[in-house]
Amino acid sequence: MPKPPLTLEQTRARHIWIAAQRLDRFEPFGQGPDAALAAITQLGYVQIDTINVIERCHHHILHSRIPTYRRADLTQLQSADKSIFEYWTHALSYVPTSALPFYLPAMKQQRLTPSRWFGSATADETKAMLKRLRDDGPLSIRDIADDELVDKNHPWASRKPSKRVLEILFYQGLVTISVRQGMVKTYDLTARHFGWTTQPKPATERQVTAYLLDRALQSQGVVSLDSICHLNAPAKRQVRELIESRVRRKLLVPVRIEGSTVEHWTTPETLASSPSEPPTLVHVLSPFDPLVIQRKRLKLFFDYEHLFEAYLPAPKRRLGYFALPVLLGDRIVAAIDLKTDRAAGKLLIQQWTNLADAGAEGKAAIDAALTRFERFQLGD
Repeated sequence: MPKPPLTLEQTRARHIWIAAQRLDRFEPFGQGPDAALAAITQLGYVQIDTINVIERCHHHILHSRIPTYRRADLTQLQSADKSIFEYWTHALSYVPTSALPFYLPAMKQQRLTPSRWFGSATADETKAMLKRLRDDGPLSIRDIADDELVDKNHPWASRKPSKRVLEILFYQGLVTISVRQGMVKTYDLTARHFGWTTQPKPATERQVTAYLLDRALQSQGVVSLDSICHLNAPAKRQVRELIESRVRRKLLVPVRIEGSTVEHWTTPETLASSPSEPPTLVHVLSPFDPLVIQRKRLKLFFDYEHLFEAYLPAPKRRLGYFALPVLLGDRIVAAIDLKTDRAAGKLLIQQWTNLADAGAEGKAAIDAALTRFERFQLGD
């Protein structure tokens, strides 16, 4: 008869997760482009998003872990070093190029059975675009002036049909985003961008499953099936089979978090070296930060339910249009709705919601963090 799962106190589980996210140290990755690559590698991926009432979330997430982070660091990695690339995880994200083989099968599947989510393109359209890229070099949608404009079919669509074709080729892995300036993307042929003579060998289905599990264990410390397969339900069956295999081989330990019946797992090494309470550092987190984006997990570990209210009418908002959770040590003590007034050179506090008593020292630390955050918003 199997042993009952080990029960982890909520506080201990929370400390493990904070340490895995590297939010328990002031400068865990050092400085410069190498620090940004190390952070993306540790987290597995960093989500990209278009909302820019403050700095966009990919820069924000990296700044939360690299106090000296500069936006040029990400450009260096993507366009010069080519050590990161963009692709779909649970959303469009930056991913270490070292993980590219694990995404090649998904790219191939898009070529075989294209998803209608990204629209459709005829064979003639894709051939013409690939020829244009071969002949003219990398292109952004702004470089294409000969399209016959069409009506948008959803708010994020473009009136230029070429954008739809480029996006389809992107998800098929035939082109990649070689440069990003704000939300303007320049596309290039994937093989030319990476300098391939032959494409890297795609990972097997088993290797992709192991990658998903190991990525989650590294960035989360304690994992559940939902946290491993966030917005990727088709992967759950194979991931569970791998988990059960590792449990039998004593490579994973089943655990339950105090107050929850949800199955979780961790490694024996993580249990043996569980971190203590983190120092009282302050992190003003993006709502797309990997510590925040999985709302049910956040609620279980921190007893805090974050509300993303950008798409709600103003009268229905409780925390504000773009509220940012404030992590003080191991507690989320406030949610602050911020907006950057770039013309005036100010960070505006639209709404401040206290969630716990931060104390006088904590309040002073939050104020200092907001000053640093303002400098980041307005810096280069």
